[in-house]
Amino acid sequence: METRPVVLVTGAARRIGAAIARHLHAQGLDVVVHYRHSQAEAAQLAAELQAQRADSALAVAGNLSDAAACADVVAQAADWHGRLDALVNNASSFYRTPLGQVDEAQWSELIDGNLKAAFFVSQAAAPWLRNARGSIVNLCDVHTERPLTQFSVYSAAKAGIVALTRALALELAPQVRVNAVSPGSLDWPEAAVFTEEEQHAKQAAIPLQRLGRGEDIARAVAFLIQGNDYITGQVLGVDGGSSLVSR
Repeated sequence: METRPVVLVTGAARRIGAAIARHLHAQGLDVVVHYRHSQAEAAQLAAELQAQRADSALAVAGNLSDAAACADVVAQAADWHGRLDALVNNASSFYRTPLGQVDEAQWSELIDGNLKAAFFVSQAAAPWLRNARGSIVNLCDVHTERPLTQFSVYSAAKAGIVALTRALALELAPQVRVNAVSPGSLDWPEAAVFTEEEQHAKQAAIPLQRLGRGEDIARAVAFLIQGNDYITGQVLGVDGGSSLVSR
């Protein structure tokens, strides 16, 4: 019996990742919901999707800062229905790293949680994606080209993902397309990364006069996976126009 396309979304238990998983599921894909710590949220999301369509969602745990764990997550995703058609590298760490206060643990957490994870998950997924003539969508950040003060390590990690996107687009062509989505300011994270004053200033500077939502990013991801098969190596900005504003 022919199975539906399968997509692995890393960091999918909450926020942007969960929105991407829900949207792609609604588009007819079966979804592997990867998580690291958010077991309850991942299980709840998978159950929600399963209730809508039987055998259409699977929750898989893994610490993607470890290359072996990356390979294991991909293996579980591909073995589920015997295929893997798309990969969304969404898992990310994000916090301030003021120069002079950064230690190796912070460097490793931010570089490994963003760039290393995207590379090793992609490497493990590549054979499956080649077979499916599938695609990869990486999540970067509008601030890779216009870095935020005190976020140098995060900015470097996300800039690396832009370079990785372009490099893999060449290396995996013609079988696999590789693109990225570059979000601007989104619904604020639960952790107090920005002060209330910073939040107001950032929102006021967005030409479309609102924060982005997970669904905005999810629609862009779906377009790059399903909407046009002649796009590769590109970075699609989904930022309400904020990248046009001088700072």
